[in-house]
Amino acid sequence: MAAADVPQFTFNNGIKVPSVGMGCWMGADGGLDKIEDMCKNAIKNGYRHLDTACGYNNEQLVGKAIRESGVPRSEIFLTTKLGNSDHGRVREAFEDSLAKLGVEYIDLYLMHWPQAIISASGGFAGQALQPDESPTLVETWKEMEKLLDTGKVKSIGVSNFSIKTLETLLAHAKVVPVTNQIELHPLYPQFELQKYCQDKGILLTAYSPLGQGRPEFFQDSDYAKIVEAHKVNPAQIAISWLVQRGIIAIPKSANVERMKTNITLISLSPEELTTVSSIHKKTGQHRSLMTYGGSKPGEVFGWTYEQLGWNLKEGGFVKDD
Repeated sequence: MAAADVPQFTFNNGIKVPSVGMGCWMGADGGLDKIEDMCKNAIKNGYRHLDTACGYNNEQLVGKAIRESGVPRSEIFLTTKLGNSDHGRVREAFEDSLAKLGVEYIDLYLMHWPQAIISASGGFAGQALQPDESPTLVETWKEMEKLLDTGKVKSIGVSNFSIKTLETLLAHAKVVPVTNQIELHPLYPQFELQKYCQDKGILLTAYSPLGQGRPEFFQDSDYAKIVEAHKVNPAQIAISWLVQRGIIAIPKSANVERMKTNITLISLSPEELTTVSSIHKKTGQHRSLMTYGGSKPGEVFGWTYEQLGWNLKEGGFVKDD
């Protein structure tokens, strides 16, 4: 059960992280019938980075897979996330996740979204507080900073943050997030956000690097030529493109053969990198591929695209395309 040969990136606090991990979002029910096997198979096939969240409803089984894997805990990088409905109880929510995972520490704890939600049942449904209502994202972050003093978490970061929301946070933060986990793939390459984060010492992590199960860019003729030239799975091109840009990739697959190819990186030439980086420039291609259940058009979990700082039109297309 040797670790896969993938680069390790270094956070702004000196901690190293495998550049390819396994995303553990398995749907609203947490994929309880297959998440444990998926994680065990991932570890068996070389993955040493697992990414889950309290909102995924599967922390208990992800932790069980780690404990029963036979791989020392110190060799596995584990990420989980603070839920939107837990912004007012950060310490309690963190301890809940730690208990469910059944591990002594968490490597990375992320604020899953900048917006706080009042919810009777937890999760993403409920009344979203506006950006200036308490707990604000700054107040939530300050509580997350305190977790570092417990020794139970190594690093803290954010997810789904834009330049706008990062500016708000960084104006008051004592600790700079180590990473910002966002949607990122060839149709939504996030170059401006990456440049901003690089300047602040923040690594990007790409979730849904294959388009949340809708890898529409696989059909692009220029992309297909690169796939054919290397004789590989199309997903390998997107994941390798991300890693060569210095971005952590967390694809998800319960299929063992796809797991193996997803973590088998290839070397793309400068010309091939440019080709993949330019697909979004084609007419009608620059867009998000994500869908968010229960959200109104032009909103995500109660905040408008403008409040989130996302330069998107309804339908997920980039405004300035």
